[in-house]
Amino acid sequence: MNDIRRTILWVIFGFSMVLLWDKWQLHNGNKATFFPSTTEAAAPAPAANASGAAGAASVPSSSSTPVAATAGAAAVPGQQAPAAVPAAPAARERVQVTTDVYRLTFDSEGGSLTHAELLKHADMADKARNFLLLDESAQRVYVAQTGLIGGNFPTHKTPMTVVPGPRELKDGQDELSIRFESPDLGGLKLAKTWTIKRGVYDIAVKHEVVNTGTAAVSPQLYFQLVRDGNKPPGESSFYSTFTGPAVYTEAKKYQKIEFKDIENGKVDIPKDSPNGYVAMVQHYFATAWLLADGTQRELFTRKVDTNLYSVGMLTSLGAIEPGASKTVDARLFAGPQVETMMEKLYPGLELVKDYGWLTILSKPLYWLLDQLHKLLNNWGWSIVALVLLLKIAFYWLNAKAYASMAKMKAINPKIMEMRERLKDKPQQMQQEMMRIYREEKVNPMGGCFPIMIQIPVFIALYWVLLSSVEMRNAPWIGWIHDLSAPDPFFILPLLMTLSSLLQTALNPAPPDPMQAKMMWFMPLIFSVMFFFFPAGLVLYWLTNNILSIAQQWLINTRMGVPPQFNLPSFK
Repeated sequence: MNDIRRTILWVIFGFSMVLLWDKWQLHNGNKATFFPSTTEAAAPAPAANASGAAGAASVPSSSSTPVAATAGAAAVPGQQAPAAVPAAPAARERVQVTTDVYRLTFDSEGGSLTHAELLKHADMADKARNFLLLDESAQRVYVAQTGLIGGNFPTHKTPMTVVPGPRELKDGQDELSIRFESPDLGGLKLAKTWTIKRGVYDIAVKHEVVNTGTAAVSPQLYFQLVRDGNKPPGESSFYSTFTGPAVYTEAKKYQKIEFKDIENGKVDIPKDSPNGYVAMVQHYFATAWLLADGTQRELFTRKVDTNLYSVGMLTSLGAIEPGASKTVDARLFAGPQVETMMEKLYPGLELVKDYGWLTILSKPLYWLLDQLHKLLNNWGWSIVALVLLLKIAFYWLNAKAYASMAKMKAINPKIMEMRERLKDKPQQMQQEMMRIYREEKVNPMGGCFPIMIQIPVFIALYWVLLSSVEMRNAPWIGWIHDLSAPDPFFILPLLMTLSSLLQTALNPAPPDPMQAKMMWFMPLIFSVMFFFFPAGLVLYWLTNNILSIAQQWLINTRMGVPPQFNLPSFK
């Protein structure tokens, strides 16, 4: 009975790991490894040319359906052809602004943000360069745009005039602004002012709309993030994280949107909401348009061009009488997914750092990890300390499991002798085995359930470490200079493999020789992936293994069951 149950457990465990891996891949927008879905989209095409597709990105309509646009001017609803631009349009400029955390580039065509360099975050491939979040180039497209619809009004394709002003945040200054002013189009003028403050990653964007005509107009203001459907440069090819649009509303909470769902018209998000945000998410970083709660908005996603997508929202300005004006304040978040920072910016914004279905466990684990870092000032030692606290919290549960394993190991010689003696009488063998368990007061499943209960906690911690931007370029000791990158010398993965094998030696060996071989193969098989995992994840698992070994060794010794290192025959 024992070997049958153990076989079933190993099968369930192995199959669960396969399913978990596939679900993790699909959950993050990647193809399944073992059970591919028939609805998976084809591999993304290269990014559209920035000067063409991105520049002529369609303007959203009030019906949330794509509207074709030309390269010369944006198409708008209710118009057969785009209106002519002014006779002497302002010369197109690329305006660069530098603060303590950003190097930004704005395009005077529409006053859009087309380039965002994060000065406090290095590029993963080349540490000498800064991380580039937003970009508009031949290689990739990722921009933030706004404009007006409802008539022949200024859009993100309208040539605008840049108001002179400072372009660098000097010492002693807390903020700087850059202002774009449109010509009179359709009886409206649009002034767009971007204000960047010191030390923060949310940019204030004020839209001032003035009615210069002779009749009342009712325009809508749109905010959109446009990007290609490719994975960001430098992403790991071994494990997958989500890249794509996301929306949040109080009604339906946080929703991730696959690019393939936009492609196939299968997006199901609230159309109208008085709250929420739209975002583009990737590993460690995100952008999001934020409007004040109470401002009614219409959410939309659309395919802009080949392998080019947008997510955004529309808000109505109501009727603007001749000579009157309306002002709408918004914010653009563009930065790292620091959970404590995002919680303060907007309700639910921290959810772009996606922990999946174990968010309820992951959030308190991250909070505890952050508190430990405030004390230790080292993310590596904070990981070690967190695992230590978890092992203390589960000490008695683990002790019960290890005690059960020790009892199983103590009676293992008796079981082996009985199996050999009754190998030709399987029914009698099972009866004798159950008799031994009753007499010795051993529960064959006693070592499994206490450990199974803890698995969700450690999976939640895995996701915390995988998604926390604080691990990026964070050193630990010696050769570990980046906890988000694999160990360059594979020392931690090798130690983790050895610790897994030692744990196997401490566990009771299955009576069946084939199961015994599997018990030694499984740690080796699962250790392979850790050679490609971030060092922070391997450190957490290694620490957990070492502490488990120490506790199990102590319990085995107390119960008079010394460790045995008899390797099974692999002939």
